[in-house]
Amino acid sequence: MERIKVSENCRFLITESGKPFFWLGDTAWELFHRCTREQVKIYLENRHKKGINVIQTVALAELDGLHTPNMYGETPLHDDDPTQPNEAYFDLVDFGIRTAASYDIYIALLPTWADKVTHMWGVGPRVFNPENARTYGRWLGERYGEDTNVLWVLGGDRPAFIESYDYRPIWREMAAGIDEGCGFSPFKTYHPMGGYSSSAWLRDEPWLDMNMIQSGHGGGRDNRIAWEQISHDYNLTPIKPTLDGEPNYEDHPVNPWPKWDPANGYFRDEDVRKQTYRSVFAGGCGVTYGHHFIWQMYAENRQAMNNGNELMPWHLAIDRPGVSQMIHLKNLMLSRPYLNRIPCQELIISDPGEGKDHIQATRDLEGRYAFVYIPRAGQTVELDMNLLQSPLQAFWYDPRDGHVKSVGEFSTKGPIPFTSPTTNPDWVLVLDAVRENFPSPGKCYDE
Repeated sequence: MERIKVSENCRFLITESGKPFFWLGDTAWELFHRCTREQVKIYLENRHKKGINVIQTVALAELDGLHTPNMYGETPLHDDDPTQPNEAYFDLVDFGIRTAASYDIYIALLPTWADKVTHMWGVGPRVFNPENARTYGRWLGERYGEDTNVLWVLGGDRPAFIESYDYRPIWREMAAGIDEGCGFSPFKTYHPMGGYSSSAWLRDEPWLDMNMIQSGHGGGRDNRIAWEQISHDYNLTPIKPTLDGEPNYEDHPVNPWPKWDPANGYFRDEDVRKQTYRSVFAGGCGVTYGHHFIWQMYAENRQAMNNGNELMPWHLAIDRPGVSQMIHLKNLMLSRPYLNRIPCQELIISDPGEGKDHIQATRDLEGRYAFVYIPRAGQTVELDMNLLQSPLQAFWYDPRDGHVKSVGEFSTKGPIPFTSPTTNPDWVLVLDAVRENFPSPGKCYDE
């Protein structure tokens, strides 16, 4: 596998040979803590078949990851000392990384969940300081530096800075240690707490290659504005790629944290699509799917986290509808020229709507194509066709199954209204310059 790096325009991710790379992730935080080798393989094979190409997971896991052994009776550190990793524990991490490579999957590896660093909530215990963070990072870099499918994610659901304490020196040293161990500077990002972006604390850090937001699970269905967070990062300097690394988990209770009261229902596949499409169209270089019972690798003999009254073992949750639909987002984005894509709300003349009804648009810099995500059936949007090449062929793209419906050809400049079909809950309007002769939306495009 080729390593991943940032594109020349600093907006996207590409492979070493320059091929566009759309980050389509899945969240499996407890994979190396709560699964056997056989289960890891089952999970990775399933994700490969569903088009997932990045798995976000953790070495020192959140759920009492230092003291509750993995499935082979091993804990990750001797005496809670980051300078004394337990080789036997990391054997499973080795296996997971190399098995993922056999399925063309990248592992976005968190060296530790941030409760081992920050003076905030969580089981912890806090064991890191700048000195041992560098040593631990160096050890990891030496161990995995030759694995071309490893992407590094520091943090883990916590801020890097609070008024009473600055944790950035610890993360800087860990990043420097990883570089020393690898012998080069690999791709790195940072996973923040819900409602925040890594840019809030780390935008100027030279080791940070990509900003990551967590639009998260709180706040209900109507006021989860991932597109505004992505847009904020997109317009920052220095320019860096950005994506939503943790939108609402499928089958997670809707109610705001910390109650997670199931009375208001659960996030379903439609909610997942609304968050993921709109964050990507707002400028994200990819997105990460998540399922509430997969991140924690829930099984019948465990206490479920924030479960409400619905329980689903992870081996059943891996086939929920939301994840099966994510491949259609990746296929759509890669079916058109990728590296010139820009967010383009100015394409929308009418009211784009708010909350769950918000319409989000993106287009090619040269006006060769545009995508408009419309979250409601029968919803009308008026577009400024002057921003696109003419004549145009229009299609409705179904984000649930990737099916395409032709709308017709348009040569008229100026405003044109489009009303989404009423047969499905949400749609993507695809507008293509006829002269480009693009493949059908969602089909392979070779730049």
